[in-house]
Amino acid sequence: MTQKAGRPLAPHLQIYRWSPQMAISIFHRATGFILATAGMLTLLWWLSAIGGGAESYASFQKYVVSAGVGATGLQTASNWFFRLVALAVTFSFFQHVCSGLRHLVLDIGAGYELKTNRTWAVAAFVAAFFATALVALLVASRFIGV
Repeated sequence: MTQKAGRPLAPHLQIYRWSPQMAISIFHRATGFILATAGMLTLLWWLSAIGGGAESYASFQKYVVSAGVGATGLQTASNWFFRLVALAVTFSFFQHVCSGLRHLVLDIGAGYELKTNRTWAVAAFVAAFFATALVALLVASRFIGV
């Protein structure tokens, strides 16, 4: 049995054209992993800080929540790092929710037409971006006292 030259043996990512549907599927898995990992590590650190007493919890707050006026450089850098992580986790949350709602609609049998599927995939990304921006603006407005 001979094979035709130039045909792939199996479908590979190199022969597919990237589409929003593919991207949202990959992002759904990645954001689920981010939420589970970052969320669980932060929760465990927070619970151990609570269990360690007032001094341990104050240390957790200096590194994660607010470094304060007399903070060291490491505490300030760690504080900014955790703010960026919180922003990434917030985007992951909203993207995962929007993608999950899209999958729920697909599970009931609607939205399988290519144009509709592409539209809802793009809409999930846009909604996640704007929801994250709204939360970031609300949190920033509380910090600056507006």
